[in-house]
Amino acid sequence: MVAQQTRPVVAAPAKAPRRRRRDGRAAILYLLPAGILLAALLAYPIYELVLISFYDYGQPQAAGNAPLVFLGFASYADLLSQVQFWTVLGNTVGFAAACVLGSLLVGTGLAVLASRVRALPRMLLFLAALGAWSTPAMAGSYVWLFLFDTDFGLVNEVLSGIGLPFEHHSWTFGTIGAFGLVAAEVVWCSFPFVMVTMYAGIKGIPDEVLEAASLDGASAWRSTWAIVLPMVRPLLVIATVQSIIWDFKVFTQIYVMTNGGGVAGRNLVLNVYAYQQAFAGQEYGLGSAIGVVMTLLLLSVTGLYVRSQRRSAAWL
Repeated sequence: MVAQQTRPVVAAPAKAPRRRRRDGRAAILYLLPAGILLAALLAYPIYELVLISFYDYGQPQAAGNAPLVFLGFASYADLLSQVQFWTVLGNTVGFAAACVLGSLLVGTGLAVLASRVRALPRMLLFLAALGAWSTPAMAGSYVWLFLFDTDFGLVNEVLSGIGLPFEHHSWTFGTIGAFGLVAAEVVWCSFPFVMVTMYAGIKGIPDEVLEAASLDGASAWRSTWAIVLPMVRPLLVIATVQSIIWDFKVFTQIYVMTNGGGVAGRNLVLNVYAYQQAFAGQEYGLGSAIGVVMTLLLLSVTGLYVRSQRRSAAWL
């Protein structure tokens, strides 16, 4: 009689879920102080913003010369019924998308370049980038206005000097030209963040991985596209979310370079539009409603983007 051999039953390890729960609790404890600080700094201003948006709150109410009148969602209904609001919203989305895309392309491209050049060119590149990053938005806006000035700008002189019809050309009169000029300035002062972030991620990739790709015959472009970018994708998500938040609420560059929103408000974005309604028009309730809508849009876009990236197999 031959005895039957039975395979031993291997129990599934139960330590992994416990370890994940323990790591999750540890992460919450580490993040709790920062979360409390952020809640203390943000909760009350957001509460006041939402509260003011429910009232007829103008200069008389702010000065205490008139009582507050509760309007409920009337300010939101009035805002959503305005044609100008939807035009400004479309301008804001298009402008922010161009700025985000430009910052990511320029910053990532220069980060890859910095990882492949020698020490001296890399140092000069980082010094130039940090100089642009550290320039105040007000000063940078006026520098760009001077460079693109209609009569004395260096750009017009150079372009007209090589035979192009740009003599006395106004870069801020037309809607597309003004938005393009402001977007270029925003990309100039924001790409260094993307560059530094992506460079740190690229330098964290093991050299053996890139050497193996080179031995397999992969070109520099192929290695960058198929190996470097997927491995630094989490950092790219962070840079994208930060760029969306910053570029969606640009105020200084638009206000300075288009003189408050352009001719007849053709270059308005939501932040400048809210400023005009709240302070120039003295309708603080309507301006607060615009601020609440902006906050909800930013939270929605950021949440959807992060959720889509977390579902990706490349999420680390």
